[in-house]
Amino acid sequence: MGLRKFKPVTPGTRFRIGADFSEITTRIPEKSLVVKAKKSGGRNSAGKMTMRYVGGGHKQLYRLIDFKRDKKDIPAKVATIEYDPNRTARIALLHYVDGEKRYIIAPEGIQVGQTVISGDNATPEIGNTLSLSKIPLGSIIHNIELKPGRGGQIARSAGSYAQLAAREGKYATIKLPSGETRLILVTCTATIGSVSNSDHANEVLGKAGRKRWLGRRPRVRGVAMNPVDHPMGGGEGRSSGGHPRSRKGLLAKGYKTRDKKKYSDRFIVERRKK
Repeated sequence: MGLRKFKPVTPGTRFRIGADFSEITTRIPEKSLVVKAKKSGGRNSAGKMTMRYVGGGHKQLYRLIDFKRDKKDIPAKVATIEYDPNRTARIALLHYVDGEKRYIIAPEGIQVGQTVISGDNATPEIGNTLSLSKIPLGSIIHNIELKPGRGGQIARSAGSYAQLAAREGKYATIKLPSGETRLILVTCTATIGSVSNSDHANEVLGKAGRKRWLGRRPRVRGVAMNPVDHPMGGGEGRSSGGHPRSRKGLLAKGYKTRDKKKYSDRFIVERRKK
């Protein structure tokens, strides 16, 4: 997994830095694990635009990912490492010994031919999934459940990981990628290792057209709009008056929008770093 710089043969490739895809072993996804991905263009059932800056983009098939890893104590062989257009991480195709095939988020360093297993009897090695009660303290983990059986929800994007810091009673203390420390039930599962494609953060698109290929339309600044369109719009020349705020008038910098009575506050030991 690495990056490649492009020769400046066009203005779009002059500053482009992209993935070299050296870890990808096949371009064709497993047919039984893909479904159609319908695009909305940011519009609701009435055809009204409810989400700005969404539209276009290359046609994609959605890969069904096994976030639950609930096939316990059945070994699986890593058949391929593949690109997934729906996420920043790479995915791995597992062939279980009973014949079933599933996609998982590929951990950093996983190899084709490697055997992975899920269950509390598994060894804490890269790609194996265990309960937090069975993972050694200090381990680097990803795809962490918040509620038992729901499937992994934390640390799923490229290069992300969390660390199992402590265990006390029925809760484990997890240090999250944001710097937040929170309590999670020890019956929740997590996968050993960090997520693959850690170089994704260093990629440079190179041109606006690549953003369009990803389905993202141009974003307009509020101060560039008219007063009827945005609270920060209007004025003569390049004036930008007032406090930074959203289109609906919510303050944009420093104004807390989190519910003061949110149930999960009791599980947060330390807030994320500002």
